[in-house]
Amino acid sequence: MKVFRSHALVCGGTGCHASGSIAVKKALIDELNKRNLSEEIKVVETGCNGFCAMGPIMVVYPEGIIYMQIKTEDVPELVEEHFIKGRPVERLFFKEPGKEEGIPSMQDIPFFALQDLRVLRNRGLIDPENIEEYIARDGYAGMAKALTELTPEQIVQEVLTSGLRGRGGGGFPTGLKWQFAQRFTGDTKYVLCNADEGDPGAFMDRSVLEADPHAVLEGMVIAAKAIGSNKGYIYCRAEYPLAIQRLNVALAQAREMGLLGNNILDTGFDFDIEIYQGAGAFVCGEETALMTSIEGKRGMPRPRPPFPAEAGLWGKPSVLNNVETLANIGQIVLRGGEWYANVGTEKSKGTKVFALTGDVNNVGLVEVPMGTTLGTIIYDIGNGIPGGKKFKAAQLGGPSGGCIPIQHLNASVDYEKVAELGAIMGSGGLIVMNEDKCAVDMARFFMDFCKEESCGKCTPCREGTKRMLEILTNICNGKGKEGDIELLEEMAYTVKDAALCGLGQTAPNPLLSTLRYFRDEYEEHIRDKKCRAAVCTALFKSPCQHTCPIEMDIPSYIALVRADRVEDAYKVLLKTNPFPSACGRVCDHQCMTKCRRGTLDEPVSIKYLKRYITDQAPRPDIKPVSVTRKEKIAVIGAGPAGLTCARDLALRGYSVKVFEELPTPGGMLSWGIPSYRLPREILNREIDDIRKLGVAIQCGVRVGRDISWDDVNRDFDVVYLAPGAHKSQRMGIEGEDLKGVWGGVEFLRDFNMNEAAWTSSQKSLGDRVAVIGGGNSAIDAARTALRLGADVTILYRRLREDMPAAKEEIEAAEHEGIKIEYLVAPVRVIGSDGQTTAIECQRMTLGDFDSSGRKRPVVIEGSNFTLAVNTVIAAIGQTPDLTFVPEGSNVSVNKWSCFDVAGNGFRSGTTNPKFFAGGDAVTGPSTVIKAIAAGHQAADDIDASIRKKNGEPAWTPPPEEEISIPFVMDEETVECPMAAMPEMESSLRKSNFLEVELGYAREIAMKEATRCLRCDVEL
Repeated sequence: MKVFRSHALVCGGTGCHASGSIAVKKALIDELNKRNLSEEIKVVETGCNGFCAMGPIMVVYPEGIIYMQIKTEDVPELVEEHFIKGRPVERLFFKEPGKEEGIPSMQDIPFFALQDLRVLRNRGLIDPENIEEYIARDGYAGMAKALTELTPEQIVQEVLTSGLRGRGGGGFPTGLKWQFAQRFTGDTKYVLCNADEGDPGAFMDRSVLEADPHAVLEGMVIAAKAIGSNKGYIYCRAEYPLAIQRLNVALAQAREMGLLGNNILDTGFDFDIEIYQGAGAFVCGEETALMTSIEGKRGMPRPRPPFPAEAGLWGKPSVLNNVETLANIGQIVLRGGEWYANVGTEKSKGTKVFALTGDVNNVGLVEVPMGTTLGTIIYDIGNGIPGGKKFKAAQLGGPSGGCIPIQHLNASVDYEKVAELGAIMGSGGLIVMNEDKCAVDMARFFMDFCKEESCGKCTPCREGTKRMLEILTNICNGKGKEGDIELLEEMAYTVKDAALCGLGQTAPNPLLSTLRYFRDEYEEHIRDKKCRAAVCTALFKSPCQHTCPIEMDIPSYIALVRADRVEDAYKVLLKTNPFPSACGRVCDHQCMTKCRRGTLDEPVSIKYLKRYITDQAPRPDIKPVSVTRKEKIAVIGAGPAGLTCARDLALRGYSVKVFEELPTPGGMLSWGIPSYRLPREILNREIDDIRKLGVAIQCGVRVGRDISWDDVNRDFDVVYLAPGAHKSQRMGIEGEDLKGVWGGVEFLRDFNMNEAAWTSSQKSLGDRVAVIGGGNSAIDAARTALRLGADVTILYRRLREDMPAAKEEIEAAEHEGIKIEYLVAPVRVIGSDGQTTAIECQRMTLGDFDSSGRKRPVVIEGSNFTLAVNTVIAAIGQTPDLTFVPEGSNVSVNKWSCFDVAGNGFRSGTTNPKFFAGGDAVTGPSTVIKAIAAGHQAADDIDASIRKKNGEPAWTPPPEEEISIPFVMDEETVECPMAAMPEMESSLRKSNFLEVELGYAREIAMKEATRCLRCDVEL
């Protein structure tokens, strides 16, 4: 046998073929011939390697170095460096997202290292068109044992002992199915392989056939011996030409070597196999429909009993197994059923192959033990969700399956648990969906598939899927109505109970599982005409506007920036946002997460364009609004929620008075955000505009202290409660009451209230500060402490990607020199003479997933360490202070110290019809834009409740100034990143509180505006 010094194994699966592996292989052979290396280096085209997202892939042995995403132009360098000079080409190594260091070895890549290969044991290792390579890997040894050493009953017993269940979807015990067929007598019996893989996103069977076809043939021969069959069929869809080609090669080779056909291995046993090409009908995946199709008839299911084990193909006893099931058989017989049963769960033995697709970094073929958690598959093997998006759900089982949502990432993936969660194992398609997917639209998509693929034989499936699709389509188009959800549920259960075959019976699964976990999305579509994922286009003008909590007309003001009409753009902003300058600086810009431009390169910089407008546009004159209503409104709290509500009500003619406990209005905008992010003069201008309307703002007044609750109740017709969340959560550790321990909110408020004392060192944090937490308040506290001269360390108990703070704020803190210690939690604060001197911490590791989809931090025992500090700032959360609400107020406060709302038919209505509530005092700490939205909602509710009480018609908004919006689109879209925000140098900004972000120049802003795709326009 010829010996080569290196083997270059090039992936030859369909996925790699599609990405250019054929050309890479040819270029490699040509280059090796050119360098006279073809006698030293052997090039082998293997089957699917599994890591489909990274193709073309090549593994070089004996080193075991793996190269990914190879292009033909890379080949000369690969040959020169690796095969001639012995230096691996590092730029072609696999790199995990966000990391620079490449991984050379295949087994060091988590995608491969965390799998347990049984069905896929030969993937990427052998030439699928060379039977000798299969035999060298123990191929056909199981078949030889079955034919020469075991009786049919012993074969069945080994399969029963293994616990192998059908991998085609139903999960019926394979050994039991064979036992049934074995017991039925007859001159003719059939062994059938179901390779009619029709689930969207599924490619497990295709890949097995392309990479290891002999494993399936071996399994079929063993099955034939077990039941007494002499004829087999592989039913493979014609859309799998490469799989069919390799099957034909494998069949010819097996026959030539006496492993198939007459007198196999001189044992007197005859068995041969024929390939039957299906036309792609999904229903032919159902066993009786598949058999009907092989018989030359239209593929339609038939009633059972009799079951195929008694009367299957042409009325003869038949066994049908899918590709993955049969690929297990040879190893089970060779190694024994107990070997196979050593992995998996009590009722679900062995491994399962999944086609991991959708919104996941590592798309590919995955084989794991039964019982592996969903989170392990998606995050540890799949490497999580691209682009920093959140996981929403996994669709398991294809069109007949269901979705498993984020709160069940710890669920073990086995037959019982998956069914309990409302899905099915199916053949193994696992489609990952991120937060940008709509549950209703997903149910509509799969129902459409099932309706199109229904054979039409039975009325429940034929008519039920059609009617359910009509209702789902109406809901997605904004035409849903009350009662639709209940009707869908009723019809789904009827179809489930009455359809003839398994495909019809499981067709409602995606609908039922989305209703189970995402019912609120259905209700939003029907009642609010809102799609939170911004997918159902009939419900919105543009994704960004739809996602904005106050629905700012983002495409219009960006178009006006492009046209250099900033004054008109500012007017567009003010239609919905009383704080556009503040939002241009501190908004969490949810709109950008749904910007369609982000699917091309990066989202449009909506936030910074908003700031540009407010920086450059002349401010319109604000004139007082006449009081035309007799009702007087009190607002408690002058944060963005309270001031927005006051402004809206003033514009409707109400007399409004705002009471604020702190010395100046603005809420957390004034007292919780440092001036280097939001200069006070910018915020004060916007608050002054609200005052100019006629809104009275009285500061330094706390209800219950400076004015009684009863006085407010008596003097005003309606009261809006918006006190915010100005109290830090306690850490609950020893030493928390020592001097030098601050809450994050309290520290920022004290600094903003006494800035002169802090900056002149009359008040001091000391030299070393530890900040606990990972949100924006923690980052703000840390950056403020740094500017006061302290050495600052942030301690966070999870990883950087888990931090809730804005990415740009975390990066700014790092640039300024703030250290961030991850996977660290405080244990106690240490002090001397009542003053903080140190903080004791513990190292953490990550455990299972919590309900938010993040891994829980788990203490590493014995990992305690001490950090010497003068000050500890705990910014781990905030709660409202509602102690001003007396017990007899009839205003309900829940266990989270927040107001209960949605009373009296109004979203912001409390349990007392005179009092409304909103903002952080209802939701807990949230964002400025959501507080503004709460204020708008409260104003609508208060006005509506008053008019309803008075028997008046609903308020009609006055006509707005007509602003013409230009429509200009570039014929070609050129990829280019978002314009960076100019910033003050980090070395300069650390010693002052001047604004860090400098704002766009005119040229930059206008260029950035041209990146908008104008997806609001219907052409």
